[in-house]
Amino acid sequence: MATTYAQAGVDIAAGEEFVRRIKKSVRSTFTPAVLRDIGAFGAFFDAKFPRLKSPVLVSSVDGVGTKLMVARLAGRHDTVGQDLVNHCVNDILVCGASPLFFLDYYSTGALDLQVATDVIAGFAKACKENGCALVGGETAEMPGMYNEGDYDLAGTIVGVVEKKKIVDGRQIRRGDVLIGLPSTGLHTNGFSLARAVLLGQYDIHATVPDLGITLADALLAVHRSYLHVVKPLLDRFSVHGLSHITGGGIVGNTMRIIPKGMSLRIDWNAWETPAIFNLIKRIGGVPEDDMRRTFNLGVGIVIIALRKEADAILRDLRRRRERPIIMGEVE
Repeated sequence: MATTYAQAGVDIAAGEEFVRRIKKSVRSTFTPAVLRDIGAFGAFFDAKFPRLKSPVLVSSVDGVGTKLMVARLAGRHDTVGQDLVNHCVNDILVCGASPLFFLDYYSTGALDLQVATDVIAGFAKACKENGCALVGGETAEMPGMYNEGDYDLAGTIVGVVEKKKIVDGRQIRRGDVLIGLPSTGLHTNGFSLARAVLLGQYDIHATVPDLGITLADALLAVHRSYLHVVKPLLDRFSVHGLSHITGGGIVGNTMRIIPKGMSLRIDWNAWETPAIFNLIKRIGGVPEDDMRRTFNLGVGIVIIALRKEADAILRDLRRRRERPIIMGEVE
């Protein structure tokens, strides 16, 4: 008896319909540098940078982790794509780079057209907000690889920075000030711990008294992009280093750019820890050290700046309705 590819679990017709559905939103992200429509074997990007004397490409790749399991449980898939784009944007932003283009990888056991379309819509939304073209992606349908309804995401971003303006921590000196910018929640890290603690206590759609919102709203809050806040600072001030606070926490991530022989002095009482983190700590009995290693605790980006410019940076950020925190210094 003949067996078809569809009978084996791969629906090529569904894949073609998926491409048709997402074309409009993907095209909406294209910048003038994108030279071809989606569907080719590769994406074409016109790499001309007339404003840069010595352009350097900066790339990064990441995923969303088990936040995807929360999205599936909540039946809400339009935010995780935004999470991934913004996460990748921040990763190259802290190197001083601006995003150029993004590529995604979506893998699942059986393609759910609505779920996949919602995810890509999130990619497109965040790409437009960050001035980044969604130039291509791969959709992999792999029967037997995933449980029913499961999927995974990965994203790759490429950006550009003027060579003389690369931010890599080499200019950091003792006495530099740490300025934190608030996160919107867990962002995309620590969800294995958060799920272990919270999902046994609350229904995902229940309003949590300590939070004043549903657990789904709290956990699926979109990982914010700091591009439009931080990039202007790099042209105006002596920013010696930038740290994107992801897995590993504030210390773990910021020490990646601190020169040998220096350390951080952080005032953990300088800001109010958001309620979601206090809830996880209290219900799970999570030790403080583990909280600090796992979560951003309300700080999404750390700016390391010359002390004498700290006040001016704070004023600049507050004019743009940010809530910066003086949270310590380099020792």
